[in-house]
Amino acid sequence: MSRTARLSAPVEGAQQPTAAVPVVFGDGVAVVAESVPTTLGGYDLPRTFSREWCAQQGLKEEPGSSVLLRSIGEANVALISLGASYNNLESFRLAGAAAVANAGEGSVAFFLPTDGIEDPHAAAQALVEGALLASYNYKKPLGDVTFDVVPLGTPLPSVDTHNEVTEGVARGAIVAEGVNWAKRLIDTPAGHLAPKDLAKHVLKRLEEDPYVRVEVWNEAKIKEEGLGGLLGVGQGSGQPTRLVYAMYDPQPGTPLAHVALVGKGVTFDSGGLSIKSGEGMMTMKTDMTGAAVVMAALSIASQLKIPVRITAIAPMAENMTGEKATKPGDVLTIRNGMTIEVLNTDAEGRLILADGLSLAVEADPDAIVDVATLTGAQAVALGDEVGALFASTDELADYFSAASARSGEQLWRMPLVRNYESHIESDVADMKNIGKPQRAGAISAALLLRRFTDGRPWVHLDIAGPGRAEQSRGYTTKGATAFSARTIVEFLSAVAEVEED
Repeated sequence: MSRTARLSAPVEGAQQPTAAVPVVFGDGVAVVAESVPTTLGGYDLPRTFSREWCAQQGLKEEPGSSVLLRSIGEANVALISLGASYNNLESFRLAGAAAVANAGEGSVAFFLPTDGIEDPHAAAQALVEGALLASYNYKKPLGDVTFDVVPLGTPLPSVDTHNEVTEGVARGAIVAEGVNWAKRLIDTPAGHLAPKDLAKHVLKRLEEDPYVRVEVWNEAKIKEEGLGGLLGVGQGSGQPTRLVYAMYDPQPGTPLAHVALVGKGVTFDSGGLSIKSGEGMMTMKTDMTGAAVVMAALSIASQLKIPVRITAIAPMAENMTGEKATKPGDVLTIRNGMTIEVLNTDAEGRLILADGLSLAVEADPDAIVDVATLTGAQAVALGDEVGALFASTDELADYFSAASARSGEQLWRMPLVRNYESHIESDVADMKNIGKPQRAGAISAALLLRRFTDGRPWVHLDIAGPGRAEQSRGYTTKGATAFSARTIVEFLSAVAEVEED
């Protein structure tokens, strides 16, 4: 079991072990909304907490800062900062995370004043996302505990507002559950999640989602389809390769916008014969993050019934050093007939993505999005909290910038420098799989991938840094993050809204 989100009435919420009360700051004073009950957990709550009191208790204006007022025999009360406004979605995510942190392994009710909120639906969604994402624990899943959202108003929330909060709670729960599913896959040890196992997990989940069809390609099918990059990466492993091809079409026969998603699914990356260091391999079970992300995004879109067609493709392989492993200098032929000289077998993600992108083009989408923990250069440039965004059009870049702002997952647009095409020129093939040493590695990889998009509108998300977290922060838990899954869902929702208009 895990923590679940639900809507509650004030009386019911007050009976939970912890009651969370948001405050907003002005001139150093923490203010409690008038709609919050004046008595909770045996405490008479004032409407303001002075600058001095906040300083003494360690309650700061920074969103997510909190102080717990403990009670004997009644509910504890957690005062949680939203910063200076009720209208910052990231503040609500951090507040949700703070609420469950104060509750520990118990249930918690968040008393949500709606009078000052411009978008109650989005605020409730963000609040629930933060709470449920922060509740994820691979090693010790929680028991049957809840995160209760208690909508408040003066004197009561309107029917419309109440409905918006209800829908926001439901949407936030679906998004967070899907992301946590992906995180659990990513955190699973590689010894328990070979390509065939990952494919089975994805198949089991997506088969239960509405309007979704799934195919799992075995190695014979992959050979028949001519996916030379995927076969080349996986041939050094005793574990057979797989490819998952999933299709979501909520309105068959209706001309909806069509987006293709492609995710890198290397279930373990030893570096192949260009072997990594021992330390470099320690986190390489997470190199299938892109595959988990795109399949989670499709699953979430299906459960939300977003009116967009989606084709999601995840090539899956282990990159190992067996006797049949691809050797530096070998040339692989990709699905679309182009050839790649493999000079570094540790630059394997772009090889399997080349096949995935070629398949995506054949699906005839309006736009293609690929996701991968692809290059160490991305992490060097942007660290572990910001992903790299490459886009072939300004329109797509704008879509993703807006989606990133709504999701709270930070992206930074990187350039596709035309002159750097020379970095991947090969003497024996159409291209080589590495650029110049220590020069624009993330850009060189993106330029290679672009060659397999057939000029279609395309976005590449390199999430090598933010794809995993060395320590917990806010609602981001240590380990797998499934970074970009929520942004992709926001992007798909925005595309659907434009189509409906």
